[in-house]
Amino acid sequence: MKKIAILFSFFLLLIATACSNNEPTPQERFEKYINHWNNQEFTEMYKMISSNSEETYPTEDFVDRYENIYSDLNISSLQVSFENLSEEQMETAMDEGTAQFPFTVEMESIAGPISFDYEATLIREESGEDDSDENWFVKWNPGFIFPEIKDGADIRLETTEPKRGEILDRNRMPLALNDTVNEVGIVPEKLGDDPKQAKQEIADLLGISVETIDSSLNQDWVKPNMHVPLKKLPPSAENTVSQLLEVDGVSIREATGRVYPLGEAASHLTGYISQVTAEDLEELDSDKYDSEDMIGQRGLESLFEERLKGEEGAKISAVRENGEETVIAEKEAENGENIVTTIDAEVQETIYESYGDDTGTAAAINPKTGETLALVSSPGFAPNKFLYGISQSEYDELQNDPKKPTLNRFSATFAPGSAIKPVTAAIGLNNGSIVPGEGMEINGLTWSNGEGWGDYEVRRVSESNGPVDITNALVRSDNIYFARKAVEMGSDKFVNGLQQFGFGEDLPFDYPITASTISSSGSINDEVLLANTSYGQGEIETSSLHLALTYTPLLNDGNMLKPTLLADTEKGQVWKEGLISSDHATLIQEALRDVVAANNGTAKQAQDADFPISGKTGTAELKLTDEEENGKENGWFVGYPSEDQDILIAMMVENTQDKGGSGYTVEKVTDILKEVK
Repeated sequence: MKKIAILFSFFLLLIATACSNNEPTPQERFEKYINHWNNQEFTEMYKMISSNSEETYPTEDFVDRYENIYSDLNISSLQVSFENLSEEQMETAMDEGTAQFPFTVEMESIAGPISFDYEATLIREESGEDDSDENWFVKWNPGFIFPEIKDGADIRLETTEPKRGEILDRNRMPLALNDTVNEVGIVPEKLGDDPKQAKQEIADLLGISVETIDSSLNQDWVKPNMHVPLKKLPPSAENTVSQLLEVDGVSIREATGRVYPLGEAASHLTGYISQVTAEDLEELDSDKYDSEDMIGQRGLESLFEERLKGEEGAKISAVRENGEETVIAEKEAENGENIVTTIDAEVQETIYESYGDDTGTAAAINPKTGETLALVSSPGFAPNKFLYGISQSEYDELQNDPKKPTLNRFSATFAPGSAIKPVTAAIGLNNGSIVPGEGMEINGLTWSNGEGWGDYEVRRVSESNGPVDITNALVRSDNIYFARKAVEMGSDKFVNGLQQFGFGEDLPFDYPITASTISSSGSINDEVLLANTSYGQGEIETSSLHLALTYTPLLNDGNMLKPTLLADTEKGQVWKEGLISSDHATLIQEALRDVVAANNGTAKQAQDADFPISGKTGTAELKLTDEEENGKENGWFVGYPSEDQDILIAMMVENTQDKGGSGYTVEKVTDILKEVK
């Protein structure tokens, strides 16, 4: 026992002597090396490898290789660990000048988790470091990176692109799908006797520059007999493809690409995908995107990008000179998720086509479930142009078009005109300022409430044959009736009522829609503004979708439904409860039927349908200046089948002042309902 104690004391003395000479132990040195490794400080690691390792593996084979491999493979969560030496192992190491350290490496990579065990050998060498003549250094080889490449194999990374999820309507009809498209390319050696002329013809047909073609042809990998891709064309570009095939050097191959079957009709709704830009990459997760990726731009493509994109597959392998391959890590590609919406492609397309050359916006919902059937902005744009390459001239033409085809009107807000009157009626009936059947004496076509109004007067379209009650006021769309009732109830009650209908509040909806506003300040402190707001003028603005939703309490016993866009969302959710009593809702419903059916109704054009339609018209006057007597007008109609009540359309057409006002919109909605019913 004494002998063992003496030996152990001598061992400690050796360590103490070494430490007193500023020579660290091999364990201390390896721990320092491991700390540098965990922090990916490869230059510092290189300073700690043995002289023999330095000769075999110069800086570019060590530092550069580590950095490139870890960067290319997206190495993260690196954790290198080792076990301490026993006293006996330490004694042997100090005596022999060499030490072995088994260690474990764990990391995350582009192909998933990687872990391995390996062994490091440290040797004592002469060195001037730490003012000592000797120190411990790591005997390094490529197995420290991955054991599979210790004998000189190369690292190979193969990635597999996921299939992007498709966007479908309620009937699983595609709004955005992956389909076969035409990939147009050039085979350089087949450009013919006049390559310059051929390239110019190709450039003109594809809407790109000759410089772009030359840039593609000058890539390092290009050989004379190769197909060099230039641009993809959708299936609809058959005519362009036919013309291209007549040009020397053109090669057409089938490829997979994104296709938007509804084209312009759903362009603002679906958006499009395009190649990631440098600006995009600055904001995106670098582990998920690179410069070759496509990303959703606008619309549903952008909104559900994370779900649609999927996850890239990857395989990391060690490949030897003889071609033998050893898989280090592999992760299968995860295809993107299909997004099934409540949109009805037929309704969407029918509404859009009804606009023709007109501009405007429309929303169609199922007023019994809250499902969104269509969101339309007219005019639209061709999403395929943005996807497969839009020329500068085409882009400039879109931007300078006075109809603003890139403006998403269904996400914007507009003055609703008299289409808001059912809401004003519901507010008044609910707070008692409007009593069913109670008439109001109104004389003439204009009304002013006294000196505070100056020269301003409210004007109505037609005179009444007696006292005006709420039903008659809705049927004839009497501005004076609603203005006087709003003044009577006062700003506080009226503003509170509008807020109960969701004004000034974001819609609880997946797609971002601008919140409807009561006024620029959110309040009404002026009696003239109060009067104008009651019939949809003043500063009040709403989206077509929100306007459609404000009619749902009339059809659901006073409850305003929450709008839904995804098919798997619970239907019939209530957003605002108890906005109007069942009796009052029935009263307004009957009035909206008479807006169409009565001889003095403002929507008699809807009598053309072979089924009953109910609804309310609205004309929003857009005077640019106070001096302007007659400005532009937007014509509204909110209509639905009186009996089925399974679709409700809120539609606005811009510039209807010379087309019959809101009656022009009534005709469109009637035709749409006739077609989809």
